Amino acid sequence: MTDLTAVTRRLRRWLQWFTPGIGVKRWGLLVAAGIAIISGGVALIIEVEVLRSVERAIWQSARWLVSLSGGVVSPMLAGLALIAGGAVIVFLGLRGTVRSIAGAFLPKGDPRLVQLLRTTRLRQRGRRVVVIGGGTGLSTLLRGLKEYTANLTAVVTVFDDGGSSGRLRREQGMLPPGDIRDCLVALAESEPLMTRLFEYRFRGGGLDGHAFGNLFIASLAGVTGDIESAVKETSKVLNIRGRVLPSAMDNVVLTAEFDDGTVVEGESQIPTVRRRIRHLRLKPADVAPLPEVLQAIADAEVILLGPGSLFTSVIPNLLVRGVADAIRASRARRIYVCNIMTEAGETDGFAASDHVRALIAHLGPGLFTHALVNTQPPQSRVLLARYAAEGARPVPADLEQVAALGVELIAAPVVSEDDVVRHDAQRVARTVFGLLDESPLPHSLLAPFRGAGQHGK
Repeated sequence: MTDLTAVTRRLRRWLQWFTPGIGVKRWGLLVAAGIAIISGGVALIIEVEVLRSVERAIWQSARWLVSLSGGVVSPMLAGLALIAGGAVIVFLGLRGTVRSIAGAFLPKGDPRLVQLLRTTRLRQRGRRVVVIGGGTGLSTLLRGLKEYTANLTAVVTVFDDGGSSGRLRREQGMLPPGDIRDCLVALAESEPLMTRLFEYRFRGGGLDGHAFGNLFIASLAGVTGDIESAVKETSKVLNIRGRVLPSAMDNVVLTAEFDDGTVVEGESQIPTVRRRIRHLRLKPADVAPLPEVLQAIADAEVILLGPGSLFTSVIPNLLVRGVADAIRASRARRIYVCNIMTEAGETDGFAASDHVRALIAHLGPGLFTHALVNTQPPQSRVLLARYAAEGARPVPADLEQVAALGVELIAAPVVSEDDVVRHDAQRVARTVFGLLDESPLPHSLLAPFRGAGQHGK
């Protein structure tokens, strides 16, 4: 009975193609006519009795044309002519069918169909990439990576307790959606107005400071029952390229211990202490990851850690039970993308090697095989002055010290200076995928210390 129901359902789906208004029936009939003519041409050439019985009318017409020509046109030539004519008709029918279907999705006369089909297929066959982090650094990186592959998984921190996300966390008892929203918007293929809507923040009243996207995800979480389902449904609304996964589903508090022994709880409170962080912990410590996160790590061909706030975005994801072990066990290229600017209250005075040391101190050696370090200092005096006022400085690229820590060094000019100083998403993506394809990168992208670290795959 189940098989009969499945067959009936499948038959109904096929019959929907024949409903009025779709605009493909005429082209389907044209394709069928072309195939019949080709069959008649084949029957005329090889004199196959079965084909002649099926295509009797076409075959008889062809024989009549041969006899009418007084023998000038041979059965072979007449058959070839029928095959060629049928092929043209089939081509016209198929082209009309494709145009009818594409017309429902692209503006009339839009020449991008072939290009869209090609790029979509290439991205679907793209490398399997997992990116772990949070904040604007992660969302910036995703914008570049999505141009190369649709097999993207962003594992996002859910420990934020400030701003709109923190308010929703306290008032609704849900996981903070802010970093998740940023990544969804970064991967979106929807209309620009929709992505702008998700980033819109209310001003004044009870909704003051709330981002529309956060409220949307919170509402969907209430409808679907959990934030994981809400993220999946939001992904459909925004038509994202890839997927976004929270690193954990539990309500977790991030705790930091400082060099003087002070212990502070709460992601938003940690940078306000302005002391050097000795150690981070999750409360509760035994936090279970999503099974999809571990599976994505196991299947990945490249795993990127960062960029993002080292102590409040990158490391917390790796403290979730089993995540660091899964990364260490992976045979993928594992690349830490070092920040370009220090962060006040977190990485004051840090060079690139200090970032790597902090990761090793918290999670042990062997977590990542490569470190990508920016070698082009920011030049904009206006931007540098703005960052200096906030206590942030460019991260020194101490390449020899990084290479001495046992990782493969990739030194590259990957800075962007538009309205803020950040990674150039396209340059980072080109560097990463150039490494994956093992194609020779420009000499300027590779540091002379490649042999200094241990190379892992």
